[in-house]
Amino acid sequence: MTGSFEKATFAGGCFWCMVKPFDEQPGIQSVISGYTGGTKENPTYQEVCSETTGHYEAVQITFDPEVFPYEKLVELFWQQIDPTDAGGQFFDRGSSYQTAVFYHSEEQKEIALRSKEKLDKSRRFSKPVVTPIIPAKEFYPAEEYHQNYYKKQPQHYASYRFGSGRQTFLENKWRDINEK
Repeated sequence: MTGSFEKATFAGGCFWCMVKPFDEQPGIQSVISGYTGGTKENPTYQEVCSETTGHYEAVQITFDPEVFPYEKLVELFWQQIDPTDAGGQFFDRGSSYQTAVFYHSEEQKEIALRSKEKLDKSRRFSKPVVTPIIPAKEFYPAEEYHQNYYKKQPQHYASYRFGSGRQTFLENKWRDINEK
């Protein structure tokens, strides 16, 4: 790694399901589950789930852009979600489970907008891509028991990812990419 790190923040529904795909990539220093986009300082999981804070469940990634560029992070993000669903993700419903790309710079904004447009024009999805590209706000790490959940509770993580419908949806939508 070059030592020049940047941050990327993505909301993709349940943050448990968003850590592992990024954590496994080269150049990733950390993937933190947390809350962002709302107005309440230092919210708890219960407060965010109450839909009163305005926060999304999200992950904040610290990465080396020389090893794993932001463009690749955004591409990987799209492959973890249903970007056509404005009401949440899979069986997790409500504003805290909506998707978003939170940009930390104008460069990230432009990259994310171009990527979203390319995905929308690809016709991979029968409905339009509705995931917003919005400015990053304060990010609050979630409680410790949420961090690296896929490592701490691998069986529950796997059954949740499958039972929510996420795994099957992603396998069907991205089969061509995943078979390469």
